[in-house]
Amino acid sequence: MLQAKLELHDIQGTVLRNRPMPYFGAYLLFRIHNATAARNLIRRLLPHITSAADWEHPAENAWINIVFSYEGLRRMELPAEILAGFPIEFRQGMAARAAFLGDVGESAPDWWDLPHGQNGFHIGLLVMAGSTALRDEKLAIGHAAMAGIEGVSLIARLDVGVPPTLREHFGYRDGLSRPFIEGEGGIPAAGQGVPVKAGEFVLGYENELGQISTGPGPEIFWKNGTYLSIRKIRQKVAAFRNFLQQQAASADAQEKLAARMMGRWRSGCPLSLSPDKDDPSLAETNTFNYYDDDPDGKKTPLGCHIRRVNPRDALKDTITDARLHKLVRRGAAYGPLLPEGVMEEDGKDRGIVIAFVNAHPGRQFEFVQSQWVNDGDFISQGSRTDPIVGRRDHADDFIYPEKPFRRHITGLPDFTVTRGGEHVFLPGLRGLRWIIEMSG
Repeated sequence: MLQAKLELHDIQGTVLRNRPMPYFGAYLLFRIHNATAARNLIRRLLPHITSAADWEHPAENAWINIVFSYEGLRRMELPAEILAGFPIEFRQGMAARAAFLGDVGESAPDWWDLPHGQNGFHIGLLVMAGSTALRDEKLAIGHAAMAGIEGVSLIARLDVGVPPTLREHFGYRDGLSRPFIEGEGGIPAAGQGVPVKAGEFVLGYENELGQISTGPGPEIFWKNGTYLSIRKIRQKVAAFRNFLQQQAASADAQEKLAARMMGRWRSGCPLSLSPDKDDPSLAETNTFNYYDDDPDGKKTPLGCHIRRVNPRDALKDTITDARLHKLVRRGAAYGPLLPEGVMEEDGKDRGIVIAFVNAHPGRQFEFVQSQWVNDGDFISQGSRTDPIVGRRDHADDFIYPEKPFRRHITGLPDFTVTRGGEHVFLPGLRGLRWIIEMSG
């Protein structure tokens, strides 16, 4: 069968392309009060929306993309029969699905500070740039597009990016692995494995089930679109540092524990390739698997973070097809760094915002979040959850191999709490034009 030929000129850029490095960005969230005003805003923004083709040969190192919540599309006056055809995860929104996703206790929607579809978030602009100056130029385009428009209001802005350390707030190197999408161009990097069918990430193409991934309404509306499952996660950095210190006396032992929980050393070096000591020269190496080399998790613990969110070939002999649950992850930090060595929280909000690209939110993001992050059954871990980002009301322990005996840690606190989340629809450029013309 021939590989998919993706219509890069019609796909919004953030779906396929990596972010710039260094990275400075912003999420701008808008509320729609009037559909005509919203259509005028989109009409003004459309010439500035970056496609995957533009991203491949950029005129400048900065981009704008646009997304909608379900409530946003409803307020754009899309026909009821089209709205009813969207996946239930998108229609209900993450706040309504919080219990299933593990957003309970401190992570419950009552505590969220990032607006979602049920309390005012209808349109989002995602701005990415290689410098603060370029970011601000793109933000100025958004502000100019708002001039004279009374029926749309800006309700939130969250600046994101890569910290000067090039690591997220817990100190781990981030964004080291992602699937290669069939038809995206180029060749897979070492360790990316067999290309994943484009329909897992973009509507209008064949997916891993051998079906064409589709959306509701006319093809021009949904083809080349996709969904982003966005999460704002606050990180309790001091709590993480204190936990490591309480569990391990020496600095080396603390680093080893941090590596066991993640599955990589904080440099990014995978335990699979260097289980006993860090080797930063291997930080970007992804040429490892688990099925033959480490089936029992003696190098990379079965319950660690990276093994949960990307089991690679570890589930080969099970009923679960890991290729049906692949995600493209776009993560960026927000908030100031907590200075090195500080062991008490300073009251400032810091963490990570992650946008997961998936064409089927139910069997991709929501499956991974509910079954792999917040349940350990699939790796013989019972009710144990992810030691870094998992919920703690089901289990608060972590087991990993150690010499001469395996180690069993109990009393893991919440190192992270959810502070916002939503499934959003990211149309193709033709889909954006259709929204304007259909409802105009």
